[in-house]
Amino acid sequence: MRGDILSWGMRETLAEWRPAVDEAIARVLPRDPDEAYVAEFFGDARYEYDADALAEGLHDPVWDLLDRGGKRWRAVAFLRIIEGLGGDPERFLPYATVPEILHNGTIIVDDVEDGATLRRGEEALHHRYGEDVALNAGNALYFIPLKVVSRNPAELDDETRLAVYEMLTYELNRTHLGQGMDIHWHNEDGVNLTEAEYMEMCACKTGCLGRIVGRLAAIVTHQPPAIEDALADYMETLCIAFQIGDDILDIEHSLDRAGDFGKAFGNDIHEGKKTLMTVHAVENAEADAASRLETILASDDTTDEMVLDAIDIIQETGSLSYARERALDLAADARDHLVDVPLTPDAQADLEEFTRFVVERDV
Repeated sequence: MRGDILSWGMRETLAEWRPAVDEAIARVLPRDPDEAYVAEFFGDARYEYDADALAEGLHDPVWDLLDRGGKRWRAVAFLRIIEGLGGDPERFLPYATVPEILHNGTIIVDDVEDGATLRRGEEALHHRYGEDVALNAGNALYFIPLKVVSRNPAELDDETRLAVYEMLTYELNRTHLGQGMDIHWHNEDGVNLTEAEYMEMCACKTGCLGRIVGRLAAIVTHQPPAIEDALADYMETLCIAFQIGDDILDIEHSLDRAGDFGKAFGNDIHEGKKTLMTVHAVENAEADAASRLETILASDDTTDEMVLDAIDIIQETGSLSYARERALDLAADARDHLVDVPLTPDAQADLEEFTRFVVERDV
């Protein structure tokens, strides 16, 4: 595994690690499941399994999504933390699939709940395969990573495996709490939330997937609780910055008519998504402009002109700049959480670079 990530840059690093991560995912979730895999993974059939149905209903749509791209940065961060703590990334490579598989499960379900049209530049899975297939596949991806723990590829002791199970249960519960908050706001016509509530939603919905990365790395390498907490806080804060950066990109790429971002023009505004920018804009705009923005977000038939009106309000209130500053502050806060973590200097530098990458990336 590499230790000179900065010399290549984050994009090159992620591209370099991705094949190894995808190979590890394919060992958990093969592209072409056969009868032996089905029996080993799910247990002996009571009557008879249909491997073709499993492929078409689960594996094919999931690999359709995985093959479209995705940065795998959570898996790479996990492996870099492992290496920085003196662990063997090759030994723990199967565990790097846990946050990656979970992440893809959440976005499949999220796209159904948000009514998204595109994901990674192509049809969202529920449009291509149907909502029934998409929801089943997305939900399955919440449970499939547990098979990594039960297979125990790194030969963890029972106490460590139990700690992993308990950690995953705790963090995944909070993930759904965050999603529930997001859905509630999405279904409201007005922007009736505070910035603190928005940040808590991000900490749960997005941050918990990051916390899984940090806590899992600490648990499997037998770190003390203080180090586990520090790595969890680093990854949680990093993920909140990532989410804000993602929302900023949606606006910026909409000004450029979307393009390579992989989402439809004005995607977040069309969906009526409540972001840090819209919360800030409604709080700081003139009353007429704030009301106009809320009307646009609540519309079921948002035109491109309405999207541009919303973006104008967001820009005129300084909300785009405000969100960028908050993301940069969070990135700096994430770096502070690493101060007392006993990482190698190279890993320390690389993990600090992650905090800049998630804010400054352009895709």
